[in-house]
Amino acid sequence: MGNRRDFLKTGTFAALGLSLPFRGESALWEANYKKLSAFGIQLWTVREDLGKDAKATLKKLSEYGYKQIESFEGRGGMFWGLGHTGFKSYMDELGMKIISSHCDYTKDFERKAAEAAEIGMKYLICPYKGPQKSIDDFKRFADEFNKAGETCKKNGIRFAYHNHDYSFKPINGEVPQDVMMKGTDKDLVDFEMDIYWVVAAGEDPKAWFRKYPHRFKLCHVKDLGKTAKGHESVHLGKGTIDFKSILKAGKDKGLKYYIVEQEVFTGSNPLDSAMEDAKYMKALSI
Repeated sequence: MGNRRDFLKTGTFAALGLSLPFRGESALWEANYKKLSAFGIQLWTVREDLGKDAKATLKKLSEYGYKQIESFEGRGGMFWGLGHTGFKSYMDELGMKIISSHCDYTKDFERKAAEAAEIGMKYLICPYKGPQKSIDDFKRFADEFNKAGETCKKNGIRFAYHNHDYSFKPINGEVPQDVMMKGTDKDLVDFEMDIYWVVAAGEDPKAWFRKYPHRFKLCHVKDLGKTAKGHESVHLGKGTIDFKSILKAGKDKGLKYYIVEQEVFTGSNPLDSAMEDAKYMKALSI
């Protein structure tokens, strides 16, 4: 009996000793992950509510925990009828910041860039160009982005392009996303990765972060659920995308802004969805 007890005691300590390095490495690995200090939301998520009462909607978003806003050009422009300085004043009151906005860079862009700069925004972003028949169209877009980037740089802000899935579909052997990224000056143009659309296109977001380090400075955090029809936007954490590892990979390669975007899906309510997504983001470590 004594020998058996000694063996069990020795074996137990040996097992503990073997487990310690693993547990230590795990703790060290987890220590590299930190809670997000701030995250944002693309106002497209709550566009209907915003159109009805912009101030009340923005107040609710602040209460949910969003500290950053990415706007878009709606009926009231980027600033929803408040004007650029009025919008900033209200953001200050709520303890929020407008970081960026999607906008049409082909119309009155000098004014838009000047107003964005005046209130401390970081980015103006092209949200969509659409599928094209020729790769030359995307080469032309790259030239246009460089010119828009020059306008932004002159005003002390940055220009970026936001992807959908179409830019990852090859045309005559060339990938439009590659063409636009190679054809733009890194000193003038950054990119906003919509992670949902990268995954929907069958691509690996982490591979794109590695391929073009420090080019993707913003991202859209939007989860993808698989359906009988293919895929749809679902609440964060309810879909198939591993945001913990993807956002950590992005952060290591220069990603700075993490912006929730939620599409309406069957049975969803935009403000409720924004609240659910905020809960996920507050619990996330990258």
